[in-house]
Amino acid sequence: MTKVTSVLIIGAGQAGLALSWALSRRGVDHLLLERGRVGERWQSERWPGLHLLTPNWMNRLPGPWAESDPNGFMSAASFAHRLIGYRAAIAAPVVGSCEVRSVRRQSGLFRVEAGERHWLARAVVIATGACDRPAVPEWAAALPQEIAQISPTRYRGAAELAKGGVLVVGASATGVQLAAEIQASGRPVTLAVGRHVRMPRSYRGREIFSLLSGSGFLAAPRPANADPQHLMSLPSLQLTGSEGGAALGLDRLAAMGVRLVGRALGVRGNALMLDPNPGHEIAAAERRRQRVLEHLDADLAQRGMALPADLEAWLAPHLPKHGPALLDLRREGIGSMVWATGFRRSYPWLHLPVLDSAGELQTQGGLTAVPGLYALGLPFMRHRASSFIHGAGQDAEALAPLITAALGRTASLAA
Repeated sequence: MTKVTSVLIIGAGQAGLALSWALSRRGVDHLLLERGRVGERWQSERWPGLHLLTPNWMNRLPGPWAESDPNGFMSAASFAHRLIGYRAAIAAPVVGSCEVRSVRRQSGLFRVEAGERHWLARAVVIATGACDRPAVPEWAAALPQEIAQISPTRYRGAAELAKGGVLVVGASATGVQLAAEIQASGRPVTLAVGRHVRMPRSYRGREIFSLLSGSGFLAAPRPANADPQHLMSLPSLQLTGSEGGAALGLDRLAAMGVRLVGRALGVRGNALMLDPNPGHEIAAAERRRQRVLEHLDADLAQRGMALPADLEAWLAPHLPKHGPALLDLRREGIGSMVWATGFRRSYPWLHLPVLDSAGELQTQGGLTAVPGLYALGLPFMRHRASSFIHGAGQDAEALAPLITAALGRTASLAA
């Protein structure tokens, strides 16, 4: 039996739920299709020790979202619980355990097949987010078979890893948090350092996100001529919400005993090929940090805000500039590799001409080349804050009136 609705939202995570609230306020009938439970990725693809690196005020969604500790840092499990409560508070019409199998056009509408059901909709919003499939390089298949490979979506704690040392690949927020947690468990950790952004947790006595927000940094719009692949691959900040929120740079990891090596490049026999000059990536991260601090200082000066000096934030740590070109995994006693190398998006069910050559959604502020098909929950979709939870909520509030207006126009034409 085919059902009809005005809008189908694919995904019931933070982006989809925020859009549901915004559409409900406008009286637009809609449904959310979710492959599992509300916030499924938060419930089943986050490790138990993970805390959000953003303070709680940045994790709010529009509408009924009470927050008693805006400057605290909640765990991923707590945020999953909050999403379930938010869904109930806004009465979002979620159809769970309903994985989408096909989206295509049919007689001026969208035909969506999900589970064993079919829907027709005047508009479809893809809100499946950015964290779809772990971005593991193809050459990983050539690694020695006895090396256990795992992605952060399947990591559940150091105790469940294979015996021996652990190699974490990737030094953005996920990689450094995993390296710290595993090292603290007593397992020897090697971290392969790629592109990253070192950031202080606080600067001039203020929490860093408070300064980034107040300076307009997070509100910066998506550059008109930016390379979409570049925007989708921007590294996350080396911060953690654990321990009440802290910076987690390579200097802190080195002090804990984590061995730092260069970026992973490929496999040669039993050895991992590495960039022998990790200092290049480390120096690039320092330049990114300095540009952000310069932006903050310029904003503070323009607003006439006299905050205490923070010379320490400008000091570059003493880290290795050179390292091995080859790392013999067997000889080093490494039993596990954790791929903290980001995610790719995959849309095998989407039968519409809106994907680029890399398989990514082509979108301008959430609009696609197919009228009535929208996107939500992608990094830098409308502005820099789009990469964060509250930014996804802002994007939903901006997209809802556009969807509503388009539905009104098509209804007028039909009449």
